[in-house]
Amino acid sequence: MTMEIEKNNNKELVPLEHYLTEFRKADPDEISARTGFIFDSERRMFKVTFLGREYEISHPEFEIKCMDEKYGYSPLTETNPAKILVVRFLLEGAASVSTGKFLTYREVPWGEVYYRQFNGRCMMRLAFSYGNKTEQFREAGRIMGAEPVKAGDAGCQFEVFPGYFVQFLLWEGDEEFPPASQILFSDNFPAAFHAEDLVVVCDVIIGTLKKCG
Repeated sequence: MTMEIEKNNNKELVPLEHYLTEFRKADPDEISARTGFIFDSERRMFKVTFLGREYEISHPEFEIKCMDEKYGYSPLTETNPAKILVVRFLLEGAASVSTGKFLTYREVPWGEVYYRQFNGRCMMRLAFSYGNKTEQFREAGRIMGAEPVKAGDAGCQFEVFPGYFVQFLLWEGDEEFPPASQILFSDNFPAAFHAEDLVVVCDVIIGTLKKCG
């Protein structure tokens, strides 16, 4: 058990350290121009919005401070996968506007390749966590600042970064059918994320939902 925990930690820490090294070398003004996140050159701080919460992130140290109390749990200060998502977006992402269309995971580039992993880690986990607890799901989404979606038996829309939206849709189970889910991504996601990144995006959202309700 101890070795497995160490292996899992190492699996997260190695890429995180790699991206933090790149972040320290990166030009903060270029990052700001590309992502739209304001950089305070005097304080050496980025103002970053992630999953409905405001953060300050120092450059080059990548020290994180949560600036609001919208919900008690702060994924960016508490989980390495969230840190990796944010530092990668700062290094490689860009401000982008969706056309309003949403994509299934299979429709994003390489989505078919990673679909089995996505289905197990995200869609099935969502369905069996909240498929028969839709009120709890709605309340946790409300706490996170998600917008309700009129689809399925319950739906929430989360803004991961400004302009990047994910919709979680649920169908309740009954005696004949198990609960089911669908996850949709605004069509600008492929401009900033790879298919495997979207598994992590949804992992972080589901983990945050569980902390909030």
